[in-house]
Amino acid sequence: MSVTLAGIQQARQRIKGDIYLSPAPHSDELSKMTGQQVFLKLDNLQRTGAFKERGALNKILTLSDDEKRRGVIAASAGNHAQAVAYHATARGLQTRIVMPLMTPLVKTASTAAYGAEVVLHGADYDEACDEAVRLSRQDGMTFLHPFDDDAVIEGQGTIGLELLYQISNLEAVVVPIGGGGLIAGIACAIKESNPDIRVIGVQTERLPSMLRAADAGSPVTVAAESTIADGIAVRRAGERTLPLVQRYVDELVSVDEEEIAKAILILLEREKTLAEGAGAIALAALLQNKTTLRGQRAAVIVGGGNIDVSLLARIIERGLVKDGRRTRLRIHLTDRPGALHQLTRILADARANIVQTSHDRAHYGVSLGDTVIDVTLETRGDDHIEEIRRMLTEAGYRHERID
Repeated sequence: MSVTLAGIQQARQRIKGDIYLSPAPHSDELSKMTGQQVFLKLDNLQRTGAFKERGALNKILTLSDDEKRRGVIAASAGNHAQAVAYHATARGLQTRIVMPLMTPLVKTASTAAYGAEVVLHGADYDEACDEAVRLSRQDGMTFLHPFDDDAVIEGQGTIGLELLYQISNLEAVVVPIGGGGLIAGIACAIKESNPDIRVIGVQTERLPSMLRAADAGSPVTVAAESTIADGIAVRRAGERTLPLVQRYVDELVSVDEEEIAKAILILLEREKTLAEGAGAIALAALLQNKTTLRGQRAAVIVGGGNIDVSLLARIIERGLVKDGRRTRLRIHLTDRPGALHQLTRILADARANIVQTSHDRAHYGVSLGDTVIDVTLETRGDDHIEEIRRMLTEAGYRHERID
C-alpha cells in the first residue's frame, strides 16, 4: 500500500501552516446520552466548513509545475469542491468544479465565491465525476479526485495524528464514510500508531457503498438514492480506499435518514454545533447504539457543517414534532361568534402557545353550522399534549392529533 504513516506525517508538516488545528472537546451531555466518553473532533470549523481541505491542499501542494500550469478540475457534491476552489485559486491555479444538479445552493454559491468555475452536471456525484474526467481529458486539466488518491487520503489522515495527542487514552474513533478517503487516512494513522484503538465507520443506509464493497471484496456500484448526508452520497467505494478499510477498520455500520436528522438537531441544540448530514452521521451511530462500543473514550468526527438552511429548518421542525414540542390538533367547533375565543382560552390555560391556525367549513366532513380549525401548538412534550387533549375533551370539543 502506498498510503503510509510516514506519508501522513509528511502531509501534516506540509499543510499545517494553512489548516486549522480543530478542537476535540469532551461532551458531558453526549457522553451521558450514548454511554461512551464522547469527544467531538470539530473539523466543521475549517475555513471552508469541512475536513476536505486537508486532502485537497495536500494534493495541490504535491502537484508538478506542469500539472499546476494546466489548471485543476474536480467533481464534488460540495465540500471537496469548496476546498479545491479555495486553496487552488489562492495559489493562482485555474479551477473548474463539476457538481451534481441537486447540490445545495449554499455549496455551489460558496464554491463560485472562492473563485472556481462551477459546472452543474448529473443527478449525483458519480455522474458529475464522469463528466469531470471527460472534461479533464478534453481540456488537458489536472483531475483532483475527492477520495481515491494517495495524497488526498494522507491529507485526511492528519486528523488521526491530531487525535492521538489531543485525547489521552483514546480507545475508539467513529468516522463517516462516503468513498472512504477520510476513514482510510485516519485508520492508517491510528492503527500504525496504536493498533489497540478501534476504528468504526458509518454510512447512510441509502448508499452503503463501502459496506457492500467490504462484503463483496471489491468495489460495487449501489443504486442511486437521495440522502440528507449529501457529502457522503457516493455510489461506489474507492479502489484505493477499500484495501485500507479492509486492513485497518474494525467495524462498519449504517444509520437511516431519521437517525441522521436527530443527530443534527442534538448537535445544534445540545452542543451549539452546526453539522451537515455527513458531519452528524458518526454521532448518529452512537446515539442509536449501532456500534459494539461500550463505555470507551471515543472520538466522533464532525466532518462538515455546510448544510442548506431550508433543509435545516425542516429538520428542526420535524425534530420538534417527534419530541412532542410541537403538535397539530384538528378541533371541531360550533360556527358561532365567540367559539374561537372560548377555545383559545382553554389553550391559554393549558400554557400552550399557538403557532398557526387554519379554519375550514367545507372539508373534513364538517356539518352545516360547524367548522373545523387546525391549530399548531408549541408544547413541552407528549405529556403536555395529552394534558391539552384531556382539557379539550372535558370541555366537550371533538378533536384529533394530526402530526
